[in-house]
Amino acid sequence: MKTYRGAIFDLDGTLFDTVADIADSANRVLAEYGCPGHDYAAYKTFVGRGFMDLLHRCFPAGTPEEQFPAILERMLAVYGEHYLDKTAPYPGMPELLQKLQKAGIALAVNSNKRDLYTKKIAATLLPDIRFVEVLGEGNGFPRKPQPDGALHIAGQMNLTPAQILYIGDSGTDMDTGKNAGMDTVGCLWGFRGEKELKEHHAVYLAGSAQEIEQLFLC
Repeated sequence: MKTYRGAIFDLDGTLFDTVADIADSANRVLAEYGCPGHDYAAYKTFVGRGFMDLLHRCFPAGTPEEQFPAILERMLAVYGEHYLDKTAPYPGMPELLQKLQKAGIALAVNSNKRDLYTKKIAATLLPDIRFVEVLGEGNGFPRKPQPDGALHIAGQMNLTPAQILYIGDSGTDMDTGKNAGMDTVGCLWGFRGEKELKEHHAVYLAGSAQEIEQLFLC
């Protein structure tokens, strides 16, 4: 088995279960505009490419395009008040990060969530983890699946892409890792599921934090 010295994690659906706060916030905004909301399962298919894409997916077809900047502004305001109401790490993930950190594995986060919330969630809920970098949308790099952010992180880690595992729960994450020349781990507990991860050629599939640990510490 290869030896990996770095790990880049997606945030939503990988490190943290964030869907309830995203869904509750979006449903509040939909209600303000007189539109029906959606259940949590639907939001798991909506997320992954930033808030503007999310809003286009959850608002009714035919919503005038010129309304979306104001809708986005309202979504950011509502989510900014509620993004830590229900969000929590997935079971075993804080412990995994502690073990990898202790073993000298370089750690980072690369997300399509807004950079502000990506950094705040990581810092608030994982205060003991020393991430090399935490990048979200709006950090100056193109959104995933473009590899620019991942390659920047590799440089900050002083590692080659081949030494890093890219870990996420969606086809976008698997494509990002592949585009960056990194092996990928598809997390089966996340928002998308095994079918999408296999379709996007995940190198490994993990059903638990312990299975990710084995790729580093076996």
